[in-house]
Amino acid sequence: MSSVTLDSVFVRFPGGAFGLQDIDLRVADGEFLALVGPSGSGKTTLLRSIAGFAQPTSGRVLIGERTVAGGDAFVPPERRGLGMVFQQHAVWPHWNVGRNVEYPLRRAGVARAERRRRAAEVLESVGLAGFERRDPSTLSGGQRQRVALARAIVARPDVLLLDEALSALDEPLRDRLRLELHALARELGLTVIHVTHDRAEALALADRVAVLDAGRIQQIDTPERLLEAPATPFVAHFLSDATLVDGAVAGGVFRAGGHPMVVRCGTSVPDGDARAAIAPGAVSVRRDPDGDASVRSSLFTPSGSDLVVDWAGLSMRVTHVGPRLHEGERVRVGIDGAQVYPSAATSVAPVGAARERIAA
Repeated sequence: MSSVTLDSVFVRFPGGAFGLQDIDLRVADGEFLALVGPSGSGKTTLLRSIAGFAQPTSGRVLIGERTVAGGDAFVPPERRGLGMVFQQHAVWPHWNVGRNVEYPLRRAGVARAERRRRAAEVLESVGLAGFERRDPSTLSGGQRQRVALARAIVARPDVLLLDEALSALDEPLRDRLRLELHALARELGLTVIHVTHDRAEALALADRVAVLDAGRIQQIDTPERLLEAPATPFVAHFLSDATLVDGAVAGGVFRAGGHPMVVRCGTSVPDGDARAAIAPGAVSVRRDPDGDASVRSSLFTPSGSDLVVDWAGLSMRVTHVGPRLHEGERVRVGIDGAQVYPSAATSVAPVGAARERIAA
């Protein structure tokens, strides 16, 4: 196992567009880091830069204390001591499971007896004990992905890279493999960097999550901190589907322009233009025939409803707990908490959180 460091890394594509801009990142030995962001945010480019499939325009990439990219140094992917699992498992159909898993050891010149011993050991760790002679065509999608994972870790890599490794699987298999992957990473002490478009998966699996946009890391923190204190409106909207509302703060009170929303945010928030990020779980609704809001969309959940509510021209996501609400019902809205950012025009860390509803 080993740490991974990116030091002021830029990646510029042909034509001049930047894939990564000024990335400073350190992944500790044995840490599980998830990379999330919208399409084109740079998360896959970051992973490819670590793997050696993309070369930084400037900056350095280190695995442990060894510089693998930067300056005059460039270590090819096969010599970086990495294991990698892709979205498509790429299990070779003309080889049995055992030979698939042994392949990295064969390339490294490991003796046959030792290859077979280690292949059997790692297959047991991924729940496929005794599968060495099985034809890949007889396996389920989840089993083939386990074979790919076993092949990635059999050579005892310094770092395991996962590129949407679970996204091709259906639930509930995908959920089960998440649990198995989390347990395996802990058991083996693996340093893992996992690219995923699934926000819930990232938050569930990772010690820390890095949120990217436009080639930059917008925030990197523990899942709990990311949800409790998103650094920018973008992070709040991307991770929590928060509704972003522009307005102004005066005397510790946020008011949305031309909207009845009024939220106390405390004197730590400076007066002036502001933007509030309101998470779906921070909105309460109750049936009220005289309410000034209506339910536009309602999806069933085990605890209630996942709603879109139209409120005085504002469309809001709402997580409602309780008896299901239906499309067209009139409701009254309350805002139970929000993050307030000092300017709607800039992406800066919040200086205060709005936690009390005054009026609606």
